[in-house]
Amino acid sequence: MSESKAVIFGCAGPELSSGEASFFADTKPWGFILFGRNIVSLSQVAELTASLRESVGRPDAPVLIDQEGGRVQRFKPPLVPQYPSGADLGALYLASPEAGLRATWILSRLHAFDLLPLGINVDCLPVLDVPSPGGHEVIGSRAYGITPDVVSALGRAASEGLKAGGMLPVIKHIPGHGRAGADTHFELPHVDATHAELSARDFLPFKALAGEAMAMSAHVVFTAIDADHPATTSRRVVDEIIRTEIGFDGLLMSDDVSMNALSGDFATRTRAIIAAGCDVTLHCNGNRAEMEAVASATPVLSDDALRRAEDVLRAFKAPDDSDEAALRDEFERLMATS
Repeated sequence: MSESKAVIFGCAGPELSSGEASFFADTKPWGFILFGRNIVSLSQVAELTASLRESVGRPDAPVLIDQEGGRVQRFKPPLVPQYPSGADLGALYLASPEAGLRATWILSRLHAFDLLPLGINVDCLPVLDVPSPGGHEVIGSRAYGITPDVVSALGRAASEGLKAGGMLPVIKHIPGHGRAGADTHFELPHVDATHAELSARDFLPFKALAGEAMAMSAHVVFTAIDADHPATTSRRVVDEIIRTEIGFDGLLMSDDVSMNALSGDFATRTRAIIAAGCDVTLHCNGNRAEMEAVASATPVLSDDALRRAEDVLRAFKAPDDSDEAALRDEFERLMATS
């Protein structure tokens, strides 16, 4: 893995083309991410993840997906059930904290039952953002609640359920996306809350889960901390807030480098992400020209970034012996009471 580049790439379709396989063999990305365009059937996905790992010669290369439930669910019926959103779990928690925590844990454990046999071992979950009035609906129902304590509690349960299933979570979007008034897929939001306000609310769930192995950054400008750069490309946010105040020392990946919240060409964006202190750049859409530009500006993993990447690989554990059918029945009963 010492030769791996500090990047996670997607691919264009449901099968790995010979050109993509050659490109990945040459560039050696650390990991891969799948989206709906990559999913046709369960057996096809298993073949795709095997091909991705074979292309870089690393059976341990992480394969990621965003499988939250609600409107962010890359695997959909009939391949897997339509799962509830974070807000649905939060509503159950408010009615019964015990039931909400249990359902949240079970949902993540069910994600692992769905995904791990297909070669997907990282779920970009939990969403630890705390929505605020005026915040854009890009987070919305993805959030577990509107208070840091609820988000922290359910985020921890979600993380533990994934790990019990042999997968790893990615806490997102550090240090907090809940106040952002725009969708970062399309534009760059500026948050004008004071540092004290952010510390008292937005940062708290990330502090609570700072011991997790991976986090994804927010393409959000926090004017009280760095008025000129979004968190993803802000050395000040990464060093002073994410690494020091929040205390996160795991692998920090950018949110998607192709989002319009970031400016400049793809090589420029990539250099800014790495210079800010992110360990790994994430590029999702499978566009070959964009990936080549990202790869041209991406270093090989080294120093702290390499240490953190190695720590991730050591963090994977064998799944527990949970009974899948029993958990699905219990989950249905719990959600029926919400």
